[in-house]
Amino acid sequence: MIIGFMIGVISGAMQFIMLSKFTSSVTSASFNKKTVIFAVIQFLLPLVVLVGCAFLIEGGLLWAAVGMSASLMLCAVTRFFLSNRK
Repeated sequence: MIIGFMIGVISGAMQFIMLSKFTSSVTSASFNKKTVIFAVIQFLLPLVVLVGCAFLIEGGLLWAAVGMSASLMLCAVTRFFLSNRK
């Protein structure tokens, strides 16, 4: 239970970092190999983590998904408040 949650939190933070790098690459019009790699990792990371938790950790799938969602939301809200701080 707690292991699945921690795996979800870590993978959610990694997913947020990849999403941030991908969006900054796309918005700066520098679409290159690196941008494609960020997009592929962004797509595959939650899939691999959730399937891994489903098969390897008994009862860990739900908590991994909860941790991933919570981490993504917390990172996004934190980034929003830090960028709008005056």
